[in-house]
Amino acid sequence: MNDRILSFLGICRRAKKLVIGAESAAKSAKEGTSFLIIYASDFSANSLKPVMQAANEYGVSVIKLNRTKQELSFALGKLCGVASVDDKGFADKLRQMIEAE
Repeated sequence: MNDRILSFLGICRRAKKLVIGAESAAKSAKEGTSFLIIYASDFSANSLKPVMQAANEYGVSVIKLNRTKQELSFALGKLCGVASVDDKGFADKLRQMIEAE
C-alpha cells in the first residue's frame, strides 16, 4: 500500500484508536471519546445522517475522505465506510494529512 492516509489509518487501528462503523462512530461521539470522524466518498447519505447528527451535537469534526469504501476496507482489513479516531494526536495528524492532499 502506497497511500499515506490509508497506511496511517491502519496504524490507528492497530493502536486500537480507530472505531469502525456508523453506529460505533456515533456512539463514540456521544461518549466524548471521538476527536475526528472520517467517511468514504461513496458512503450512503442515509447511513451518514445519524453520525453527522451525533458529531454536530457533540462538537466532533467530520471529514470526507477521497477514498472509496472498498479502499478503506482493504486498508483496515474490515468492511468500513465510516470511522472515528479516538486519540487527539492521531486525529490532528490525520487532519493535517488530509488537508495537505
